[in-house]
Amino acid sequence: MNPSLALLGLVLALTAGCAQTLTRRAWQPLFPQDGPPTGWVVRAWNDVSQPGPADARWRVENGILRSEGTRGCWLMSEQDFGDFDLEYEFRLGQRGNSGLALRAPMAGDPAFDGMELQMADFRYNPEAKPSELTGGLYRAVAPRQQVYRPTEWNHYEISLRGSHLKARLNGVLIHDLDLSKETTLIQRHDGKDAPPIKDRPRRGHLGFQELSRDDGHVMIRNAFIRPRD
Repeated sequence: MNPSLALLGLVLALTAGCAQTLTRRAWQPLFPQDGPPTGWVVRAWNDVSQPGPADARWRVENGILRSEGTRGCWLMSEQDFGDFDLEYEFRLGQRGNSGLALRAPMAGDPAFDGMELQMADFRYNPEAKPSELTGGLYRAVAPRQQVYRPTEWNHYEISLRGSHLKARLNGVLIHDLDLSKETTLIQRHDGKDAPPIKDRPRRGHLGFQELSRDDGHVMIRNAFIRPRD
């Protein structure tokens, strides 16, 4: 064999191997160890600048993140993110109510000052609007279709690039949005107007909410993020 061709083949093989390694390493587990999640803090459900209830705790056990104690809190990441891919599985009880905070500041309500992608069982609030159920951007944008599977494990895939949000639930595309065009004014829980989605931050923190009633606490597993900025 021509020595030059052999060298070229070796270089290409090494390059391909390095690329595959980098791709695998790009995905980072959000909760890599059992125990209290490191790099995360518990905050009040309606203002994440405030501490959560005194007995509210989150813990990873056998790879599954669960909340304990009083309802009404967020588990917020200390790290902030801009563009990223995120995927995880979640399960709710019959009166489960949770949410995923996206690009939220560490002050105010992530549902209105950042964005909240809903995780809520139908039975939590039978009068909920489509945008307040699983897959909705809370009170702002309803999912294209409702594919939540009650009391089963559900799988989210979320991609954020600048003003572009794409989300799949259980393999079904539920959002493909240009956030800069989402101009609808929505109301906070106190009736005051919140900024439209187009004016929400383009960088911020992740979070998982616990507002479940009874024994409906949210469970999270297989959570991975791939930063893109």
